[in-house]
Formats: sequence, structure tokens, C-alpha cells
Amino acid sequence: MSWYHAGMYDAARPAGSLWEDTAPPLAPGVDLGPAGDTDCDVAIIGGGYTGLSAALHLARDFSLDVRLLEAGPLGWGASGRNGGFCTLPPMALSFAELISRYGEGEARRFIDTQREAISFVRSFAETEAIDIEPQGEGELHVAHAPSRFAELEKEGDLLSRVFGIEAELFRREEVAERFYDSREQFGALLMPLSFGLHPLRLARGLATVAARSGARLHGSSPVTRWEKEGRRHRLVTPSGTIRASRVLVATNGFTRAPMPEALSSRVLPVMSNIVVTRPLTESELAAQNWRTETPCANTRNLLFYYRLLPDRRFLFGARGDTTGTPEDGVRMRRFMERRLREVFPGWADAEITHSWRGFVCMGLRRTPSVGTLAADPSVSFALGYHGNGVAAAPWAGRLAAQLIGGTAKIGDFPAPVRGEPAVIPFPSLRGWYLRAALGYYWLMDR
Repeated sequence: MSWYHAGMYDAARPAGSLWEDTAPPLAPGVDLGPAGDTDCDVAIIGGGYTGLSAALHLARDFSLDVRLLEAGPLGWGASGRNGGFCTLPPMALSFAELISRYGEGEARRFIDTQREAISFVRSFAETEAIDIEPQGEGELHVAHAPSRFAELEKEGDLLSRVFGIEAELFRREEVAERFYDSREQFGALLMPLSFGLHPLRLARGLATVAARSGARLHGSSPVTRWEKEGRRHRLVTPSGTIRASRVLVATNGFTRAPMPEALSSRVLPVMSNIVVTRPLTESELAAQNWRTETPCANTRNLLFYYRLLPDRRFLFGARGDTTGTPEDGVRMRRFMERRLREVFPGWADAEITHSWRGFVCMGLRRTPSVGTLAADPSVSFALGYHGNGVAAAPWAGRLAAQLIGGTAKIGDFPAPVRGEPAVIPFPSLRGWYLRAALGYYWLMDR
């Protein structure tokens, strides 16, 4: 069940992203296309960062027979249409809330894993010679109003004192001189470690290495029915049936039936929208004093995130509508264009060349979920990155592979990611919960 328009799940439709226009195609034989009838050790549902990373590690590190099923082309979901922010952390909690809920020890364990996740993406690309177009050093967390600067001061102190992350605080004038200026810039906190990248290049790189390692990857293979035959899982697609001893669910924001209800009813898909301009001129960049490749996100609850791309196009993203209809897609694009020009008036004449949208995945716990189903330990899952999965999803896929391969146990995981997503009361009302939350956050941001 989903309250979103069916077109949001139409895997035959390209996302319309800049990434699709600029990523090298997959090598022949990587995406094997529709799956036929076969048996395997592990079936993976979802061909994004999580599933591809899990397929790679299961095949390479554990010599298991792996079949991956993706409804669209590999990387069709969020992995191929996000903003390319390889940052931490993948949660909707503040750092203070994380500590309050889990204690300093478990909070540090979790953040340490996410620091390692960012390093994994960078080292994977370097080792495998995948040009992910890395950009910038760190992420600039920008106060969108004067009152938010004090929050950044507290956050920077907490990061240093508890997590050993030396974030650097800049006042408005310093940000304007060193990075950029705009109508919604009142100082910023520079988070180290992070960087920007081309997300579809990363997804296709993971797919290439997974296929080379022996995993068999099947795009255009949506799972339409899931049954259990004794101790074996039977996954039915339009072109064939996969029988597997173990199944990994890696569908993130696209998790819905026939995925198990313990997952599909406990996640909240939230729309995110991106627009990209034509390449900006030197004079246009100077109009906003733009002089950085560092990815940026502001302090709005319904955040804006933005960065300058290698060819000087400007990417501008925000949370989206609550229906997914084509009409709301048009309205959201108009809103994004208007807000881009309000925040960066020097670029009022820079036309938009690309506009696209898709789902991020949130949960009531507000942290990722990795583990096995209590009702059936032969089913594993890794999902729920809260719009920040470029680093976290490949890490979670590797962790899920270690769990399935037997070299990791649930108790080894940091507490914030351990186990099933939290139960959402009356899940049929999730669409209304989302509308209420977005309305509240919109008022708070004003």
C-alpha cells in the first residue's frame, strides 16, 4: 500500500537526472536483465548502493551464489538520483539526541562506523579506478537565519568533545569571504571528512565490481510475489522465479508489498527534489562570491542542499511534495526555481536544465535499520538512511553481507542501527503523518 502516485514506482521511466546524462554506461554483461528460473544461496531485492555492495561482498568474500533483483535498471532508485553528498550521519536525530537516546559509548561507536563508511567509498573508488568525480573537503552546514548560528556553535562543541571531530565554525563575514554569500547565509560549521561525488558513477562502479566478483545482477526484475516453500524463499518476477535460502531486502524508500510487513509498514518514503542549472559564468559566480566545491546544506528542517558541480552547474535540492502526482511535480519544480533565485539572486537568469525527484527512506527511530527479521532469521534487511545514504548504504550492504556470511552478529552492530525499524502506529495513516510533519516543519522554518 502506498499513498504516492503509481508513476513514482514506474521503473520503466528514467529519472530524468543529470547523472543519467553524464555517467558512463554499464559494461556489457553487468546488468543481465530479466531474471529466469534458478536457485541460489542468497537473493537480494534492490539494486542500489546497499544491494550492490552486499552482492559484491557476499560473492567475493564468502563465495556465495548471489542473485540481485532490481525493478528498474541498476541504480534506478535513490542511488542513481541523489545529490551526491558523501557525508555523515545517516539519521534524523541531532547529535545531542543521539547521545541522549543511546549514551555516549554507543553514539561514538555509530559515528565511528560512519566515518569509516565515508573512507570506504573513497578508497573503493580509488582501488577500483572508478572516477566518481570527488569534490570538496568536508560539508558546510549553513545557518539559514541569525538565530541558528548559536545551534551550530553548540553542535561544533559537541562534535569535538564527544566524537573527536574537529569541525570549524565561521561567522557570516568569514563564510562570505571564503566560501560564498547569499540571502540565507548567517555563518556556518565546516564538517570535515565529507565530499561530493557523482552518485550514478558510484552505483555503476559497485555493479561492475560485484559482477566481476561473481554476483549475478538482474535489472528489470521486480518482485511481484514472495512465498515460502519449506525453508526456501520463492521470489516471483515477470520473467522467472528465484529460489533462495536467504533473502536480503535492500529497497530503502521503495519498500512496499510484497516485502514483509515488518519492513514495508514501518518505513516512511519521503520525496526529495533536485534542480540543476546550466553552467554558471564567472560573473554569475562572482555575484554570489561563490568560490568553493564544498557541498552545503542549511539548517532548515526542510533543508536546502546544494553544491557547484565540476562543469559549474549548480545543484539545488529540497524535500518534496506528498503525492507524487505529475501536477505536484510541476508545482514543486516551480517552487524550487523560485526559491533558488530568492536565495541566490545573482543567478536569476540561469535556466534550469534538469529536474528530478525520488524517495528517501525515514523511520520512527530516525536511524538506519540493519539486521534479520525476528519472525524469520533467513530474511535480512538494511535500509532507512534518512536522505544521507551515499556513504551509509554501501557500508550497510557490507555489514549485511557479513551478517549473512556469519562473520558478524547482531550484537556486534552499534545500537542505533541494530534490529527492525520501529513500529509506526496505524501505518495506513503514514501519508497523513507526513503531511502534518511537513506542515509543522514549514512553520518552524519560517
